[in-house]
Amino acid sequence: MATKKQKRKREKERRHEYEYVYVDDDGREVEIEEAEPQRKNGKASVQPSIRTARGRTIDPPSWRRIVRRAAIFAPLLAIVLYILPGGNKAPGPILASTAMLLVFFIPFSYFMDSLMFRMAQRRAAKSQGSSAKGSSGRPS
Repeated sequence: MATKKQKRKREKERRHEYEYVYVDDDGREVEIEEAEPQRKNGKASVQPSIRTARGRTIDPPSWRRIVRRAAIFAPLLAIVLYILPGGNKAPGPILASTAMLLVFFIPFSYFMDSLMFRMAQRRAAKSQGSSAKGSSGRPS
């Protein structure tokens, strides 16, 4: 857990905008131009991530992140299936059982990520709405 001093330093580093430059082939320093996100129908195609009250960011759900999570989880699942008593210890049935469990794990994980993201969106909207009302939080 970070100390108060470390948290203040981290917040201070995030407040300042730093200019990033790189040296080209001629030896000149050139500023890096940030590419804008691709737009569809005038809207940004990438949803912004949401920061919780504790400072944790919740990103919008993506299949790529879910598949990476499943790739990490699959070997652990296969090891657990091998260690558990009973059943066949041959690699074929273990891999088949792992694949079957992953078929349920991947959509469920995507559903949970989307649920977490929607809940965080609601909380962020609610906190922005309550801070816009005023300091008392009660209607006049």
